[in-house]
Amino acid sequence: MEEPSVSPHRVTQLLQQWSQGDDAALAELTPLVYEELRRLAHHFMEGQRPNHTLQTTALVNEAYLRLADQTNPNWQSRAHFFAVAARAMRQILVSYARSNRAQKRGGGALKIELDGSAILSPEQSKEIVDLHEALERLGTLDARKAQVVELKFFGGLNYDEIAEVLKIARMTVRRDWEFAKLWLYTELHSAD
Repeated sequence: MEEPSVSPHRVTQLLQQWSQGDDAALAELTPLVYEELRRLAHHFMEGQRPNHTLQTTALVNEAYLRLADQTNPNWQSRAHFFAVAARAMRQILVSYARSNRAQKRGGGALKIELDGSAILSPEQSKEIVDLHEALERLGTLDARKAQVVELKFFGGLNYDEIAEVLKIARMTVRRDWEFAKLWLYTELHSAD
């Protein structure tokens, strides 16, 4: 993830003030985290195929609404906030992909409207759902490794930020990431 344009300590301070009910802190925080959320979503979208049509802005808006709508948030740090944001983005993408796949099969699933032009191809929907399901399986075997993948892949967090969120050593994060990448690759390509 690209270095933030504002001090991580300032973002953490504002998040904690917001957690304590300071609406002025939320007003100052909003443009700061929104830009970071855009970078985070853009980071995820860069990993997609060039013809991917899901728009970064739609993903960010939906995730931001979910984050800002929380009652009594208890943000511990900037890294914690963006870890929660990464999970929200993953859930949005998986819900959207499942909905898209159900629509293609004629199912009556509730359609999640991110944006009129935010349409995934059937192949992309399948890839997102397959990745989600593989992460769920990894989570049953080793929850921490699944969290590392979620934070790195969906959240774009670096090793230091992941270590801070999970309260583990940076080297452990790196090892977990390397293991999880290999495990997921094997899991996703075993049917090929």
